[in-house]
Amino acid sequence: MKATRLHAFGGPEVLRYEDTPRPVAAPGEVLVKVYAASLNPPDLYLRDGYRALPPEWRPDAVFPLILGTDISGAVAAVGEGVSGFAVGDEVYSMVRFPEAIMTGSGAYAEYVIVPASELALKPAGIGHVEAAGAPMSLLTAWQFLIDLGHEAPNPFQSFTHQPVPLAGKTVVVNGAGGGVGHFAVQLAKWQGARVIAVASGRHEALMRDLGVDQFIDYNQTAAENVVRDADLVIDAVGGTSIDRFLRSIRRGGALFLVNPLGFTSHAEAEELGITVSVTQVRSNGAQLAQAGRLLADGTVKVIVDSTFPLAEAARAHERAAKGNIQGKIVLTVA
Repeated sequence: MKATRLHAFGGPEVLRYEDTPRPVAAPGEVLVKVYAASLNPPDLYLRDGYRALPPEWRPDAVFPLILGTDISGAVAAVGEGVSGFAVGDEVYSMVRFPEAIMTGSGAYAEYVIVPASELALKPAGIGHVEAAGAPMSLLTAWQFLIDLGHEAPNPFQSFTHQPVPLAGKTVVVNGAGGGVGHFAVQLAKWQGARVIAVASGRHEALMRDLGVDQFIDYNQTAAENVVRDADLVIDAVGGTSIDRFLRSIRRGGALFLVNPLGFTSHAEAEELGITVSVTQVRSNGAQLAQAGRLLADGTVKVIVDSTFPLAEAARAHERAAKGNIQGKIVLTVA
């Protein structure tokens, strides 16, 4: 099969489109013929060797490796003991995450092996490009806002993350135009929240189309100066200034951090009576099946920023590096 592989860490130019052996499904696994795969931040971090992390946290990779976690395609073969899926079924998945966060899950390829428990039928009514754009970002928003869905220890904090009731509450989504952000907006609206979207002005029309109650262009207005008494802020951006949103949250409210690196104001949050919580997204086929119903009936839409052929994955990574992405970047597989 063809795949885009990594033989060394570095910039987009290290991605090589080449031949590699087709994998074989073991017991409990499904071989999926990939029609589309999407980019996610961990792809970019792994390609770069996680250079932003302390040296002792960086991967000790075995090359070559294949990046990517999010796929949509069709079942090509099923391993022993697999039920619920048959050859030809159209499916989608986030593959082996976070278990393969340092090694790659193999999604940038014509075929990939997926544990059956991480697979779901592709939602009817949407194409493979849209379906491939959903899994990691949608599951992240789902596990933060709707249902955690697992009992694994939290690598970021000593307590288990707990979603909060959203009906009738004011929810601020920072980074609302991006992959996780645009799903968080839609799930919060679905749950009956009043949603304030914070993003660049480029995303205003999309946010209005998704039904936000208020839009703040961060290039024009500092959201923390105008938002008060929010019940929840979900920050999908990260950085060292995340704590500025503490002044926008009521006592008893919460700040959910998709990327917690840079946040150091836990003592201030405790003094203000604000819960700060983080979780690690995990593969979950059952949750993809649940969320897939919302994709199928149009309640939740997948916004695609751009598409690139698998052979041009380097160009897709270059697009990602430019930032200001609206929705997801997707690779198409012939």
